Amino acid sequence: MLLTGWVHFFALRFRGWLVLCVALPVCVPAFAAGYRPTFAGVVDYVADGDTLHVVPAQGGKPVKVRIHGIDAPEICQSGGASSRAALARRVKGQQVVVHAKSYDQYGRTIARVTLGGEDIGEWMVKQGNAWAYYYRVGSGPYTAYQRQAQAAHRGVFVSGDPMAPSLFRRQHGSCH
Repeated sequence: MLLTGWVHFFALRFRGWLVLCVALPVCVPAFAAGYRPTFAGVVDYVADGDTLHVVPAQGGKPVKVRIHGIDAPEICQSGGASSRAALARRVKGQQVVVHAKSYDQYGRTIARVTLGGEDIGEWMVKQGNAWAYYYRVGSGPYTAYQRQAQAAHRGVFVSGDPMAPSLFRRQHGSCH
């Protein structure tokens, strides 16, 4: 009985170390790259209606940020240039707060972005410059605002029934 207790004790200790050894290589790159779950910075570039570059206030390289919860038209798609222009007018050169949630397959930080407390994703959808992102498990946080923009024919919805960016990408691929 005594031997079994010691074996069990060391097995539990070893399992903890094993988990740490497996998790450490995954976690270290995020911290080494300067990952911050929330940080302030200045927007220095707007790539399109849902992607921007933010220079952290603490210094360092610009962080490529994909705004969480929205999907803007592709830059080569109808409404793409106006969507990017609207976002640039709103945030370029401004200090924003980036509330990071995860990363996407392109290495961009997926984040909620706020300017003076205002949610920029919500603002883009309300203005009709982006769609509410639809998740596999249901609609995103801005679905009601998209319906309002569509009903009011604002932004990309001025012509009635524009092609959603996800459908555009499936039919034509990315513009890049």
